[in-house]
Amino acid sequence: MKFENYYIAPEIKKTLALKGFRRPTDIQFKSIPPILKGEDVLAIAQTGTGKTAAFAIPILHKLHENKTRQRREDGIKCVVMVPTRELALQITEVFKELGAYTNLNILCVHGGVEQDSQIKRLEKGVDIMIATPGRMFDLVSQKVIRLNRVDILVLDEADHMLDLGFIKDIRDLIKFLPKKRQTLFFSATIDQKIKDLAYSLVFKPVRIQISPKDPVSKNVNHSVMFVEMDDKRFFLERLVKENPESKILVFVRTKVRAERVSKAMERVGIKSMTMHGGKEQSDRLDVLGQFKVGKVKLLIATDVSARGIDIPNVDYVVNYDLPDKDENYVHRVGRTGRGKEKGNAVSFCSSEEKEMLDQIEVYLGKKIQVLDVEKQDYQETLDFTEDHTNDWKGVMKEIQSLEGFSKKKKNKKK
Repeated sequence: MKFENYYIAPEIKKTLALKGFRRPTDIQFKSIPPILKGEDVLAIAQTGTGKTAAFAIPILHKLHENKTRQRREDGIKCVVMVPTRELALQITEVFKELGAYTNLNILCVHGGVEQDSQIKRLEKGVDIMIATPGRMFDLVSQKVIRLNRVDILVLDEADHMLDLGFIKDIRDLIKFLPKKRQTLFFSATIDQKIKDLAYSLVFKPVRIQISPKDPVSKNVNHSVMFVEMDDKRFFLERLVKENPESKILVFVRTKVRAERVSKAMERVGIKSMTMHGGKEQSDRLDVLGQFKVGKVKLLIATDVSARGIDIPNVDYVVNYDLPDKDENYVHRVGRTGRGKEKGNAVSFCSSEEKEMLDQIEVYLGKKIQVLDVEKQDYQETLDFTEDHTNDWKGVMKEIQSLEGFSKKKKNKKK
């Protein structure tokens, strides 16, 4: 079935046609009809399946039609609650693009920026609000945001919200919403906690599960190399220099480590940027923007960038550090091989990380292809590097300065 055959507003069809969207993805095909009917939906779908459009298209249609056909009471009609600022901004962008020819007012509400401009927009009237929990509840407590006229609630990346400890915020949100509403619950993974939360919020939902046997995209080639921790920077250097035109996203475990890897790349003449929770929101958005358009080819990030963020044309995802949680492997590698594109996921596994690798493979239900590195090739990689520094005092000084950077950020937050 093509989008042109759906009963959706011509203004939305026009945008879909201009963007080259002809047919829905699986999650869109299964979600759009029940959402249009006003049914609650519980959807489990992996990253990169097009789930944002799966709820954005029918929501835009319903609210646009209602606003066009009848005079109605003012107030926010749809709340989309998400765990991170980056995801909130990305979803807002999707709503604005798809709703470009509608008469709907769409606003993103998140922390990390001054609230005055957001308050001014809210005072002018908003139909759809995409929000992170912290800033939204700040504005609710100030009585700037009123949720008593909300018709549709969307919880996106619900499993990540639980991981971040937002379950109380979600339950508090419900107290401000009308009992009679449509609830759409989207999550990449499902477990008992997710089920308990979902069924406390939805009423006789249509359950949709898009979960192929392989939980990661078929467009991604997966491989793992056994590399000792202190040698990982040399293998990353070689990968980058042998693929100079490739866009490479590197995941590390901590923000201090992100800065250290970036410094190591700088020493060998490779330009990179870092993205993690220790950066100001404006800096994170600037970094993300430069990486998206290709001004910088190498981005080193913590898992703050792994969930839901749509970065086009990422050629390689490198797990410089294996993730602490096996499911985060899926979210990380989902940044490449999106849509019809092909991608590569390369993991550097040290001796102390082999247990993590085993857990990831159990989660995936299959082994990851091992790239055997002969002793000669391993040594050649170490010889390949332009980082010939043996200045351990300098390295320790660098580590101490980065740890100081981390503590300074923590104190600033307090």
